[in-house]
Amino acid sequence: MKIAHVFVEHPIYHLDHTFTYCCDGFSLQRGVRVEVPFGKTHIMGFVREVKEIDEMELASYTFEIKPIERVIDEEPLINEELFALADWMANRYVAPKISCIQCMLPAKLKPKKGHGTAKMEAFVVYVKDVAALTIKQRYALDALKEAKKINRAEFYQRYKTPGKKLLELGCAKIVEEEVHANVEDIKLHSSEFILSKQQRSAIDQINQTAHHAVFLLHGVTGSGKTEVFLQLAADTIRKGKQVVILVPEIALTPMMVQRVIKRFGNAVAIYHSALNDQEKYEQYQLVKHHKVNVVVGTRSAVFMPFDDLGLIIMDEEHDTSYKQDRMPRYHSRDIAIHRGAYHDAKVLLASATPSLESYARAHKGVYQLIEMPQRINDSFPTVQLVEMRQAIKKGEDTTLSNALLDAMYDCLQKKEQIILLLNRRGYTPILRCISCGYVKQCPHCDVAMSYHKDEKQLKCHTCGYHIPVPTHCPQCGASTWRYLGLGTQKLEELVHVKFPHARILRMDADTTGKKHAHEDILTKFEQGEADILLGTQMIAKGLDFENVTLVGIVNGDAMLARSDYRSAELTYDLLEQASGRSGRGDKKGKVIIQAYDIQHYAITSAARHDYMAFFRKEMNYRHLAGYPPYSYLASMVFHHKNKDVVEDSVMAAMCYLQKSSGFKVLGPACLHKIKDEERTRILLKGKDQALLSKMVQGVYDHHIKNKKKAKLEIDLSPVTLE
Repeated sequence: MKIAHVFVEHPIYHLDHTFTYCCDGFSLQRGVRVEVPFGKTHIMGFVREVKEIDEMELASYTFEIKPIERVIDEEPLINEELFALADWMANRYVAPKISCIQCMLPAKLKPKKGHGTAKMEAFVVYVKDVAALTIKQRYALDALKEAKKINRAEFYQRYKTPGKKLLELGCAKIVEEEVHANVEDIKLHSSEFILSKQQRSAIDQINQTAHHAVFLLHGVTGSGKTEVFLQLAADTIRKGKQVVILVPEIALTPMMVQRVIKRFGNAVAIYHSALNDQEKYEQYQLVKHHKVNVVVGTRSAVFMPFDDLGLIIMDEEHDTSYKQDRMPRYHSRDIAIHRGAYHDAKVLLASATPSLESYARAHKGVYQLIEMPQRINDSFPTVQLVEMRQAIKKGEDTTLSNALLDAMYDCLQKKEQIILLLNRRGYTPILRCISCGYVKQCPHCDVAMSYHKDEKQLKCHTCGYHIPVPTHCPQCGASTWRYLGLGTQKLEELVHVKFPHARILRMDADTTGKKHAHEDILTKFEQGEADILLGTQMIAKGLDFENVTLVGIVNGDAMLARSDYRSAELTYDLLEQASGRSGRGDKKGKVIIQAYDIQHYAITSAARHDYMAFFRKEMNYRHLAGYPPYSYLASMVFHHKNKDVVEDSVMAAMCYLQKSSGFKVLGPACLHKIKDEERTRILLKGKDQALLSKMVQGVYDHHIKNKKKAKLEIDLSPVTLE
């Protein structure tokens, strides 16, 4: 008897083992999807192993072995490397193996019920010739014979009646084929860019290493890191190997894609969340069938089915977007390094503001550090700090200081462009009743709802719940609302008032919901169709516009109010990255940072473009508090609609943890409610990452064994904390 060990589609810990099915009569390989009976229903499964068993082994099974109902794939979806990677991820991130496999595949290939199917295209193909055809039929058949196949719609449009007759006579037939993305042969266009001394040095240092190594390229904004990427990619492609270039956000993808295509032609796969399921599937197949050697994409592109990787580039490596916020909570940096080691490929982590963990590893020699401290144009923008307390005391506007308004006026007079950064979307964060002080909270989350003027709605930025703005206060009945705080919508309105003739583009989560919206906005700005680009953090990094000579940062110290231990690092990153958008061409750049606490070291370091000063100061604080990179963290969040259920699960976990040592327990801490669920977090801190993983796995096993009802979310090495 031939049996298959199958992972079922449900990514649940207590189902994180294979189920056994009979597969006699099927041609089955490890790594294909199958449809299997499961309880009273039918679900999707993923074959882990196929083997023959004899009668004696069959007798050892104490349950009925049901047969597989259907085999979905002819060939495996996951190669041996990705199987091993899924096993590693399951252990590293304490996640079910099936969830690790699912995150590697595009939606249409996920082992999941209702996954969808590949789009098919109908063609008319030549079959045979017959005598006694009319002139029109003969003409149509000869054309089909020469072309071998013609799209069905096109065939009917061109030949209509004679075409239909050919099908009736059996001279032609209709076949369906899977739609594939069109791709050209790879073309290596020579670069007209003259490399600077530091660019050539960086490339030489990386090329000196013949085998797998991890490099940290610390290059200031405007130092020419992208050209280094392209030169290294070209060298790798000439060796017949594959390259993946990762960017943190969709907003950066169009610009990187444009540069890569300009250098390598259209033989490039593009993979990010803005693509629909069919487009993702087509791009995935291009890589799987070796039709492209270069991939540009966001976080999930790191899982593409490469078989001969030579180079992995991770631009803006510090960005928190590289961390997956759903199970399995992987970090793309970990996956890139793991795959790089498997393929003996080089891994290049690059940033103007490297994460403290990466820079610390580079200093210890775990990564090879490469510095690019000079801009291509050898000119950093000047930075002016504006203390808003003093500005307001002088009677200046509470949103746009006189210094920023004057600089914007001068810039517009010179026909130069401006970027304004405010890291909060919407019109105002809070709508408050003047009479009684009532603030509308989201009924599903413990957060205030934000006012969006364009839609005349209150929105929860946590769960998406939205309602029309109430005409009267539900608490006291008054109709006097006051708008508190500032969002990008309101900032856009204020700029329109101050500069009525300026052309403004706003880029935030509200304006980039439609497909290609990121690309359309950036293209318009690049082509000079707008004077001011205004938006959230998505405009703060990676963008390169030569005519931008002024960057204004509103509420530059807002993130310092967060309780997260990374608040200073996130503030420095945002300010330094945003400042780097100014003065990238021949014109001198200027940056104005408005803040209430301009003496904070994150702000003063960013104003001086002094990463090392920030690094040393922040590392001192991290060392004193014992936070990463001096220790590892593991987060366990228990959540349920019933608070008592959460408390019961948390107490059981705390009792379990008290029996062990070698780590510190922080908490339990109550978090704000999300989607009607009460949440409590336990945080583990320790020097031994393997021990933390073991303890978290133990807590979960204990949680399941005792049939606790609260859900448990696990995050090994969380990058942010509430």
